[in-house]
Amino acid sequence: MEKRYKHLTLEDRCTIARLHADEQSWARRWRGCRLMRQPDLQNHVLSHLAMGWSPEQISGRLTQENNTMRISHESIYRFIYAQITRTGDYSWRHYLPRAKSKRGHVRRPYKSMKHIKNRVSIADRPLYINKRCQIGHWETDLLILSDKKHNLLVAQERHTRFTLIAKQDGKFAQPTVDRLKEWLSPLPAGLRRSLTQDNGPEFFEHHQLNQLGIKTYFCDPRSPWQKGGIKNMNGRIRRYIPLKTKPDSFSDNDLRLLASHLNNTPRKCLGYKTPNELFLPQLNPLHFKCEFKLSICKTSQN
Repeated sequence: MEKRYKHLTLEDRCTIARLHADEQSWARRWRGCRLMRQPDLQNHVLSHLAMGWSPEQISGRLTQENNTMRISHESIYRFIYAQITRTGDYSWRHYLPRAKSKRGHVRRPYKSMKHIKNRVSIADRPLYINKRCQIGHWETDLLILSDKKHNLLVAQERHTRFTLIAKQDGKFAQPTVDRLKEWLSPLPAGLRRSLTQDNGPEFFEHHQLNQLGIKTYFCDPRSPWQKGGIKNMNGRIRRYIPLKTKPDSFSDNDLRLLASHLNNTPRKCLGYKTPNELFLPQLNPLHFKCEFKLSICKTSQN
């Protein structure tokens, strides 16, 4: 080929090579992908996808076993998405681990955070709070239940991991801030210094907590790791209340018992002490309302 085109310029040679590559690509496309041309390979791939294997696992395993059948994970992905496009049958996506009909991360647009009154970014939160050395800094989050209408409001103190849980109907801001006031207002000032939350509508009335001397901070959009303590606790709660749990299958008393159990469970991050052992000695009963005193007593007894 070099002798045939030696009189041509380098640019012309590159053009010819590109056209040749295009022709080969279209020829392969006309013949169909390997999974279409090799039924045995297709059956092997689909059967393992149905078993929950990922395309990477299938491709890697075939290579490791020195099998005569070989295929790359990209070819498997292209085959599945081609079937969706060709047939219009979106059930093909269920062969994939995440059952996505399109590749890539779908970023959801979000509105500007300027409409949240008195919003202070977590970037402006003092750095010493990140070290969890001082008590009185809280995180809060809403844990969604199966019907999407009932939720669990969870609050956790960052230093001791002491946790409070309650049922919450909907994502309404006023009931949420009222519950947080009920929890935090009886506490001494040293035990309610700040509260970190996300940008959900349930926290839009956060500024009402500022009257109690509580500074409120907001995470960046799509940055749940910025309040990782509460996310870790949500995972622990999910062990007892999975996503598909019906809201009427447990009561408020059950949630108090669950909070008691979690607060009496030793934590490695606390040197295998319990949240109750670190949090309860900080309480001054003279500052508490009767209802809160009774709830703390029940927690400590359990």
